[in-house]
Amino acid sequence: MGGMWLEIVLIVVCFAVVLWGADRFTDGACGLARRLNVSELVIGLTVVSLGTSLPEFIVSFMSILRGSGDMSVGNVMGSNIFNILVITGASALMRNIKVEGSLLHRHFPICFLASFLLFNFAYSEGEITRWEGFLLAAFFCVYIYYNYHVAMKAKKNAQATQPPSDGETASKDMSLLKSLGLIVVGMAALVIGGRVLVDNAASLAREIGISESVIGMTILAGGTSLPELATSVIAARKGSFGLALGNVVGSNIFNIAFVVGFCSSFVPMAVTQITLVDWAVFVGSVVLVWVLAKTGRKLDKREGIVLVSCYLAYLISLIMG
Repeated sequence: MGGMWLEIVLIVVCFAVVLWGADRFTDGACGLARRLNVSELVIGLTVVSLGTSLPEFIVSFMSILRGSGDMSVGNVMGSNIFNILVITGASALMRNIKVEGSLLHRHFPICFLASFLLFNFAYSEGEITRWEGFLLAAFFCVYIYYNYHVAMKAKKNAQATQPPSDGETASKDMSLLKSLGLIVVGMAALVIGGRVLVDNAASLAREIGISESVIGMTILAGGTSLPELATSVIAARKGSFGLALGNVVGSNIFNIAFVVGFCSSFVPMAVTQITLVDWAVFVGSVVLVWVLAKTGRKLDKREGIVLVSCYLAYLISLIMG
């Protein structure tokens, strides 16, 4: 009984650590965007997405080393579905999210393409081969270069159209060192706090009789996405819409192209236990959010409820199945 109470205390403490880390991480990312004179969307799609995708990479890489390709791909699929439905939905519930045109016309199509590629590789052959992993990794490198190119072009345009800022305005911006420090400290709190929280939540669930399958579909899938959830919700609350939604879309692309791509480049990943229904939800959830985001270029509270409800329906179908 004493162990159970200790786990509950650790869960509460780690949850607070994760929220604190998300707050620091968001402040650092926004400060970095201002300091580099690039949009919060670009930072969300790159720096923040890569940082919050580290838990998925660690879990997936450890899974393939143990010879469990299904668990590795399943971790990415579960995290992506959670990201696009729950995190986007929760962010919209927190505050109506304005959607930038570049996200609609460029990054959502790229996210859909990456999702469809993974489905085509895994479902058609039941395995993601090394060359397919190299292709996904190359996709990741091209995507990073594309974002860098867009950011540099936007920065040059901004410098050409804006008058030089005075010392008073510049002094109000966060220093580069402080921005990077907040990002590192915030990310450490997110990863460490999230990991300890997941471990204790899973242990507590086993003690009260919850099955391993339900733990995997809920606590572990949500746990590896905890950095994305905390970061996007905090960013939405602060009105950093590009950071909130860019983090979700960027993380989904990174999970597929970076995590699966690099992992399967080392070891081919057999995928045999993931059903067509899972794949349909995996690809279809991207299309759903893309379509909803196009309506008025925003995501409101009603659409947030729809997204979260879709995830709950999918979760119930998994448990019943």
